[in-house]
Amino acid sequence: MNIYTYTDKKQNFEYLFEQAKKEGKLLIKRKDGTLFELKLLPSPLDVKGLNLKITKEEIIEFIDESRKK
Repeated sequence: MNIYTYTDKKQNFEYLFEQAKKEGKLLIKRKDGTLFELKLLPSPLDVKGLNLKITKEEIIEFIDESRKK
């Protein structure tokens, strides 16, 4: 894992974001030696699908029935 300086971060955000995406995380070091971690977080929308073995028609029927109530 590479360590980047605060100056690197200010000059090239997009590059550092891509590096964090590729490597999973990266460290940014300030002049005073303080280290910060920049890491890619998973999207809350990235969820695994379920194989319920139901058809599109059944799903539409379930939705229609729920709207009638």
